[in-house]
Amino acid sequence: MNISYNWLKKYIAADLSAEAMATILTDIGLEVESFEKIETVRGGLQGVVVGEVLTCEKHPDSDHLHVTTVDVGAPEPLRIVCGAPNCRKGLKVLCATVGAVLYPEGGDEAFKIKRSKIRGVESLGMLCAEDELGIGASHDGIMELPADAPVGMPAKEYLHIEDDYLIGVGLTPNRVDAASHIGVARDLAAYLRAKGDAEARVLWPDVSAFAVDDHALEIGVTVENAEAAPRYTGVTITGCKIGPSPDWMQNALRAAGIHPKNNLVDITNYVLFELGQPLHAFDARKIEGRRIVVKTCAEGTPFVTLDGVERKLSDRDLMICSAERPMCIGGVFGGLASGVGDDTTDIFLESAYFNPVWVRKTAKRHGLNTDSSWRFERGVDPRLQVYALKRAALFFKELAGGRISSDIVEVSAGEPADFVFDFSPARSNALIGKELSEQTYRTILDALDVKILGEREGVWRVAVPPYRVDVQREADLVEEVLRIYGYNNVEIPVQVRSTLSYAVKPDRNRLMNLAADYLTAGGFTEIMSNSLTKESYYEGLTSYPAARCVRILNPLSADLNVMRQTLLFNTMEAVQLNANRRNGNLRLYEFGNCYFYDEAARDAEKPLSAYSEQYRLAIAVTGAAVPQSWNAKPQASSFFTLRAVAEKLLRRFGLDIYALKCEPLQSDLFGDGISLSAGNGRELLQMGVVAPRIRRAFDLKQEVYYLEMNFDALVKSTRKHRIAFEELSKFPEVKRDLALLVDRQVTFAQLRAIALATERKLLKSVSLFDVYEGDKLPEGKKSYALSFVLEDKSQTLTDKAIERVMNNLQAQFERQAGAVVR
Repeated sequence: MNISYNWLKKYIAADLSAEAMATILTDIGLEVESFEKIETVRGGLQGVVVGEVLTCEKHPDSDHLHVTTVDVGAPEPLRIVCGAPNCRKGLKVLCATVGAVLYPEGGDEAFKIKRSKIRGVESLGMLCAEDELGIGASHDGIMELPADAPVGMPAKEYLHIEDDYLIGVGLTPNRVDAASHIGVARDLAAYLRAKGDAEARVLWPDVSAFAVDDHALEIGVTVENAEAAPRYTGVTITGCKIGPSPDWMQNALRAAGIHPKNNLVDITNYVLFELGQPLHAFDARKIEGRRIVVKTCAEGTPFVTLDGVERKLSDRDLMICSAERPMCIGGVFGGLASGVGDDTTDIFLESAYFNPVWVRKTAKRHGLNTDSSWRFERGVDPRLQVYALKRAALFFKELAGGRISSDIVEVSAGEPADFVFDFSPARSNALIGKELSEQTYRTILDALDVKILGEREGVWRVAVPPYRVDVQREADLVEEVLRIYGYNNVEIPVQVRSTLSYAVKPDRNRLMNLAADYLTAGGFTEIMSNSLTKESYYEGLTSYPAARCVRILNPLSADLNVMRQTLLFNTMEAVQLNANRRNGNLRLYEFGNCYFYDEAARDAEKPLSAYSEQYRLAIAVTGAAVPQSWNAKPQASSFFTLRAVAEKLLRRFGLDIYALKCEPLQSDLFGDGISLSAGNGRELLQMGVVAPRIRRAFDLKQEVYYLEMNFDALVKSTRKHRIAFEELSKFPEVKRDLALLVDRQVTFAQLRAIALATERKLLKSVSLFDVYEGDKLPEGKKSYALSFVLEDKSQTLTDKAIERVMNNLQAQFERQAGAVVR
């Protein structure tokens, strides 16, 4: 929310600079997110002063120019050439001296006044028209000032131009009481009073002049739904004349981020940002039957809002109606047929307290978000409605020439009660971590308008005014006390007290961080996406059917109407976003929950039993695995790029990818892929190339290789893993290679398993470094080139021992896999 410093100063009896205010606001919990100086007149008219034309003669070389001497309060008058038709001796003017920078009305570029020659005559300044100064649109001639204008006075001072400061306050959802200039002033006054400034107080605008002028327009009010509208007030004003609002009001509204429209609309907006109470003005001529009825309408009733959109109403939408038809969605948005127009003269002004829950649900239902609904949703001051009406009505009289033509009509369930509960200074000290005196508590509570109703055995019975909707229990009030006292005033203790807490083993968060560190170090980028997604992604899928989606009862939009079942679609959205911006070489990963609904698992006594969630890790590679450089050709990513990442990641957690059960993947998410399962049969991960149909849906031409891991299953698989170390061998390793001709269906994993089973003592590792299939080989055959690393930790290997191992391996390959050594 934007706060105008000049506007705010009207409501607080304290002399504070803008910088001091910003510092205090942050200290008391209204965090200042931006601080900007704004100028009412761009450039501030620096270098422009009041001058008097001492002489005015015709230019010797021009029929329309004048050569003047102007007294600007300097030791010597200035010679200035001027072309204005109204230039004459004795005229008081605004003179821009050499070096002044002007920003003409409607112009984007600044204009700097320089010493110059005009038709051969030196000119040391400029006599200015309104538009040249940027303070008006007139260019009929130079501005004529009254005869008593003091020569030499800066134009900024003479025109009473004040710079303003725009303070951007980041309001948390619970602080709607500070969503106005009065609300912020109330917090500042509380802080200053708590710090000992007894004179600090809020200067509420005076509404004592409110009086009914006549009873020419009486409009009755009936509230049929008191739950949704606990308090509804209104008054009529007649004879209003629409026109522009005064400059001071327009400047204030612009500072708040509101574009001025006309005096009638601007008044309601001004009171909104002044007091925090939303108002709504109806054209009284359009209220049939001269009666306001606050009620709900039938389901599906059509209603056209101010933006020209026809909406279908719910029977839970609170409507402000005339005797015949709905006119406004209560607290949310006005209707097109009842709003103030250019020919409006008589209005009915509404000021109400609407149920926050009703307003919030209606605003979400129709996708509407206005300054009024934002405040009503969080809870406005339920005691402010009549005061706000009087304040606005007086503005309508002053600025629009209206007459108050009815008594204030009020329909209310009763005076809103304070929030009453017990408060213990001793418990508060324990929560704060510092001993505050009772007098400090009394001072702060009084500054916060909190009344102490009674005291008994160190416990106070307190009453909090209802405008503080978030302070309804002791802990809330402790937070308020600490906020005003100052978090920075609570010293950091010299001792650190801690308690030992039980941590589950294995720790999922720790393993997640290890995996993230490994992937990031490997050049991967973490992405974070929304758990809400669109149901259309799952339509027609068999592996993740739409029927298993967890649906949102009140979705924000059709694109966010279900919870995700897989991380794939979020990843594809990220790939699409980057690929469309010519960033196609990607290595991405994401951690996140996936959600499932199973109607068959639903238990009548436990309805939540049908819902489940699973924590998963997604990894994707696409584009070039190795980018082109001066010493390397580009290499495209492939399935084996992804598999290598999976193997190393599993090894990081003590799992051998070859020890997992590998099966071909049957999933409509993948074109080709494999599924890896742990020893207990639980699927650990799926990986492969994304199905062409899904890739086309995201308009992607390049292949995307994707892995999705059940991270909870990985955590369970590491439960029995123990970290051990052993001394490095003192004896060298020996490397030997074999080229084997095998059947096409034989896999490297089978050959590796045969080798490790044949030689358990000396064989350290087996790797595949070449695969060949071609016309020079027999039909149905392929060639594998394997590399074996042998090591004896007790002695140096001899040629005889090495030969024995290799012969055994060769024999077992021939017997168990039908291999032939090439």
